[in-house]
Amino acid sequence: MKTNFYFIIFLLLILGCSKPQPRRPINPKASTTIFQDNIETAKKMAQYEDEKILDFIRKDSLKVYQNSSNGFWYTYKNKNVTDTISPKTGDVVEIEYDIRDLNDSIIYSKEELGVKTYRVDKEDFISGIQKGIKLMKIGETITFVIPSYNAFGITGDGNKIEMNKTIKSNVKLINIK
Repeated sequence: MKTNFYFIIFLLLILGCSKPQPRRPINPKASTTIFQDNIETAKKMAQYEDEKILDFIRKDSLKVYQNSSNGFWYTYKNKNVTDTISPKTGDVVEIEYDIRDLNDSIIYSKEELGVKTYRVDKEDFISGIQKGIKLMKIGETITFVIPSYNAFGITGDGNKIEMNKTIKSNVKLINIK
């Protein structure tokens, strides 16, 4: 009986001194897979949105739209051919703008938004318009067609602008300070 007792103690000591085995995840790459799926979904959504914009531009055949390297399209409503000065980073500009959908329905009117004083690239503002302002000269009015990823993103504005909403905005540059 004493022998069995010593044998059990001996086994417990041997088993107790072994190194613990780390637990392994069931699916070691799950987060990577989810991340890749999200990237693919975002690419498909951006492609779909770009197709909608190109279709809109084809239907609006009276205007000539230019594709910006910053991911938006624009056309001049009123072009200033005499001035050469455009806003640059840090300049304070005054603009008047509205926000519409691609059916030209007003989401926010220029009266509702009022004149905006904006420090170029130093304040949070609609990304597409931020970049587009630097193309403008005083007195010009440009219509920007901005995909959601350069506007209000996947969340919208929490008010009138829905998720993943492409917007159109008529922007007039009033002054550069």
